Amino acid sequence: MQECVFQNIEAIADNEIFAKAYNWYSAGYKLAIAFVIKTWGSSPRQVGSVMLIREDGEIVGSVSGGCVEAAVIEAAFEVIVTEEAKRLDFGIADSLAWEVGLSCGGEISILITKISDKALAPNLLTVISELNVARSPVGLRISVNTGCATLAELVPSISHLEDDIFWFSLSPRPSLIIIGATHIAQHLTPIAVQNGFEVCVIDPRQIFVSAERFSGVKVIKEWPSEVLPKLSLDSRTALVTLTHDPKIDDSALHVALGKSLFYVACLGSKRTHEVRIARLIGNGLDPNQVSKILGPAGYDIGAKTPSEIAVSIMAQLIEKYRGIQGS
Repeated sequence: MQECVFQNIEAIADNEIFAKAYNWYSAGYKLAIAFVIKTWGSSPRQVGSVMLIREDGEIVGSVSGGCVEAAVIEAAFEVIVTEEAKRLDFGIADSLAWEVGLSCGGEISILITKISDKALAPNLLTVISELNVARSPVGLRISVNTGCATLAELVPSISHLEDDIFWFSLSPRPSLIIIGATHIAQHLTPIAVQNGFEVCVIDPRQIFVSAERFSGVKVIKEWPSEVLPKLSLDSRTALVTLTHDPKIDDSALHVALGKSLFYVACLGSKRTHEVRIARLIGNGLDPNQVSKILGPAGYDIGAKTPSEIAVSIMAQLIEKYRGIQGS
């Protein structure tokens, strides 16, 4: 049995795992992929969670809070060699559950299959990545017995196990648009990325916009009113304004409030927000649309520093997102 070495467990969005899988496969690596196919009770991750395991111990994603990862990785190494799918069931009645740390009352089932022409075919990785870029949902039909996967004709609403078939549903990655390349934005950006959001920072002010301040995310130096109509503003999109400058923030709100965004929030005091609401209505926006704005942005946790304010905003954003998703 290969020694399980956690060389690098990278926390990325499940959507990105398939693009990573394609890149690794194209580079010649042998891979296995693990899916959470069923849970009971206090399970650490939801059905549909994904982890990718490379033959040399490189890992992305997760299928638990860390309690069963080692056992899953060891099994994945075997699947890579044997090319036979494997199902692992962990529960409070199993002695193995205590060995791997799953002693909190939860139960979890995990399916591991190899990425190969005989199982989850590499060409599927390309299709999934292309659909993700287009912000289209993806559905897979995966045999629990063989690990073979095909595209589902109809994308299931949620991932679920049905007899010996696992129906996998992958929704587009949620996106966060930040108006204002401010100090708070510098803290909010990495938190949002770590929580699986695709982030875009928009600010027309040259002095604030630089790749050094916002590494790894899209930064656009234009007026929001010019950029936003070109972006996909759907029900999986959030927007927060941080500049305190009505010329910039209001131009974003005039576009965003006419869309189906699940979260629109603005930084500023209660008094500033009252003035903002009156100004937007006075400039012709529908009062019902304006009422969607959450202000001041974030929860009142007594935040003082930019990083604390970013945490308060992210907490509110996640709550709204999960409320919309129902999970």
